[in-house]
Amino acid sequence: MRLEYFQLIDRVVEISLNDRSIRAEATVPQQSPVFEGHFPGHPLMPGVLLIESMAQAAGWLLIALSGFDRMPFLATVKDAKLRRFVTPGETLAIEASIVHDGSGYAITKTRITAADKRVCDAEITFRIMPFPSPEFRAQMMQTADRIAMPGARTDA
Repeated sequence: MRLEYFQLIDRVVEISLNDRSIRAEATVPQQSPVFEGHFPGHPLMPGVLLIESMAQAAGWLLIALSGFDRMPFLATVKDAKLRRFVTPGETLAIEASIVHDGSGYAITKTRITAADKRVCDAEITFRIMPFPSPEFRAQMMQTADRIAMPGARTDA
């Protein structure tokens, strides 16, 4: 996890296109410039980055379901609940599943746990569109390969 670059997923642990679900992991770094301001002497992972982590996991699921043909863009975060603080060094288990998709939108149910304790959850809606450019798609394929995303082909 590289907080300052918004690279919030370390690896995809499991994906099921049949169940339309994904499990990913990320370990919060011990050190990050983010912690210098959030909060000095008491570092906590910002809640907005927890929500972004859930959105990224759900986004990878949507990309896989489209066969790496379409890109999800964050549209709405609904009913987000931040249940406990997350500190440096914790490993997060991030899960997402599709609740509905169609008409260019997808609704996902997401959650994060750490040490088997619920951290946060939310319903996240995405607008599904073509990739903005072939170069951007290629960059996403490289990232998918880095996080061990099944179906990623850097030669595509």
